[in-house]
Amino acid sequence: MKIVVAMRQLADLVEELETNADGTDIDRDFVKFVSNEWDEAALEEALCQKDDGGAEVTVVALDEPDVDQTLYTALAKGADRAVKLTGHDPEAWIRTGNRAAILAAWLEANPFDLVLTGVQAADDLDGQLAGVLGERLGVRHAAVVVGLHPTADSVQVEQELGGGTLAVSTLQLPAVVGVQAARQAPRYASITRIRQAQQSQPLDEVEVSIDAEPVAVTVRRMFPPERRGGAEMLTGSASEVAEKIAELIKTKGLARG
Repeated sequence: MKIVVAMRQLADLVEELETNADGTDIDRDFVKFVSNEWDEAALEEALCQKDDGGAEVTVVALDEPDVDQTLYTALAKGADRAVKLTGHDPEAWIRTGNRAAILAAWLEANPFDLVLTGVQAADDLDGQLAGVLGERLGVRHAAVVVGLHPTADSVQVEQELGGGTLAVSTLQLPAVVGVQAARQAPRYASITRIRQAQQSQPLDEVEVSIDAEPVAVTVRRMFPPERRGGAEMLTGSASEVAEKIAELIKTKGLARG
């Protein structure tokens, strides 16, 4: 089975983010970028499938800041091939439609059985990449998947619905799946193994040109969260603290009497 894992880069949310000069995006010049955590789950599930039955795993990502590190780490973890797609502005935020179009253009020329991608990303919470990509490729697709069980010509998927309910369905291959969780936590790749991958497994760079997707929504302005005063620490005995809390609730009009 040929499995392709689509990965993406995100600004590291541990760092303090600032907006750019016109306030329409984060300032990308002074921030570190890391791999999307849901894509890491998709990669782990692909590697588990490889461990189970000898699947061939290819990792593909668009040219984005610090993406080489992510691709080499995937190789160090056990992926067979890593592909970086170029031909677009690597510093700009890429909309889901454009991302799907770029990935689809490469996938159409590279046969696959199963494409795995993260169910969502911190900068794009609609979770539509798997669906948009599947529609572009004309193949079956599913998202919010927490279990994968492939056969010779199909894959059984378990999807998490509201209230913790699981839905089980079967997709004929080829298919695209948005992974919410892998069967186990993503495996660790040591610095030594990453360096070995850098020296022995070069990245495949492929230029992909597409017509830009129509823009449905335009970001007019971004604002940092509003800063408020610090927390007030209440001191005293339990009864005294309780009286202060009750008075605060009354003062703010949250309770009557």
